[in-house]
Amino acid sequence: MMAEPVDRITGLAARLARDNIDTDQIIPARYMTTISRFGLGEHLFRNWRYQPDGTPRADFVLNRAPWRKAAILLAGDNFGCGSSREHAPWALADFGIRCVIAGSFGDIFRENCRRNGITLITLTSGHGAVAAACERGETLAIDLAAQVVRTPDGGEHAFAFAPGHEDYATRPLDEIARTLQFEAAIAAYERRLEETA
Repeated sequence: MMAEPVDRITGLAARLARDNIDTDQIIPARYMTTISRFGLGEHLFRNWRYQPDGTPRADFVLNRAPWRKAAILLAGDNFGCGSSREHAPWALADFGIRCVIAGSFGDIFRENCRRNGITLITLTSGHGAVAAACERGETLAIDLAAQVVRTPDGGEHAFAFAPGHEDYATRPLDEIARTLQFEAAIAAYERRLEETA
């Protein structure tokens, strides 16, 4: 299966100015009781977004307007570290997050995001300008082909894709579709095997 090609991600960006946000903070284990991808956005950053009694914390960015509708998340280094859980990208996607910008990413989390259509990038310039745009509640335009993040003031800030995200960001394929790209080579190999058998 091949998803529609994506060349741009545009949306509000929320800033979580923290390093080492692990997968247990992204989606606590007690909410991983389903194999469905839907409904997990409610529990995204649950321990930070809600009081123990379930009351939303007014000071958490994703509980405040306009960031309740964020499509982009700006975080610190080592985002998605910790245990392997596919529910973490599922929760991000269900909330509406399509791209995470961070200094670096946990390896397993990075792979899980790649397989679930969440683009991960690292700014190579303009971090302060992008962070300021987030704080002002402005919309960012991420041009995946040009590899720049555009801010409303006209700024263009370069980024690098997280390893393995280059092709999936602009031409998202699932694992079967990615394998089928080599269908002719696989068929030729099988013919050679039959001829030598």
